Amino acid sequence: MRELDETDLEILRALMDDARRPWAAVAERVDLSPPAVSDRVDRLQELGVIRRFTLDLDRSKLREGVPVLVTVEPAREAGDDLRDAFRAAEAVEHLFTTAEGDVVCYARVPDGDVPRWLSRTVDGDAVADYEVTLLTEGEWTPSVGGTGFALACAECGNTVTSEGTTARIGAEVHQFCCPSCEAQFESRYERLDAAANEDGTE
Repeated sequence: MRELDETDLEILRALMDDARRPWAAVAERVDLSPPAVSDRVDRLQELGVIRRFTLDLDRSKLREGVPVLVTVEPAREAGDDLRDAFRAAEAVEHLFTTAEGDVVCYARVPDGDVPRWLSRTVDGDAVADYEVTLLTEGEWTPSVGGTGFALACAECGNTVTSEGTTARIGAEVHQFCCPSCEAQFESRYERLDAAANEDGTE
């Protein structure tokens, strides 16, 4: 598998600046033809680096709300439920999980009453403790610069290098650091798929 090169990263930077930028404009920036840029973007989508092209709304222009950073310590085994609840909440614009397992969200609470908003958004039994920080402003500036860009192995999580493999298993394309991980992943997928099909026919 070919690793992402500087041209791939520059294409990503261009699309992050403006995802509606025409292929011709991106091509001029990276010194390629528009069809070559289109092919690279298709490949980046297949690799899972680009998942989708989305509309980035500035919600502060559409509705009022008090910007807050809410850090929640989940009750035992409740981290997934908390993330799901925050992900579905209209007020939440960004969601993070810390290394300690806390769930952190940036939200614009309509009336500024965070305790009431929390009680309506998540199950109280899922929250062990929480902390609220009032923000004066928020800015989201993702970047592909800085550290090296790396894909993670779908089986073991290690970095996928030029020795890695790419395989379509089921309906999705997955990256693996080695043929052994690919074989283990595919074997487990086939077992689970066979079991699911058997359950469906009973």
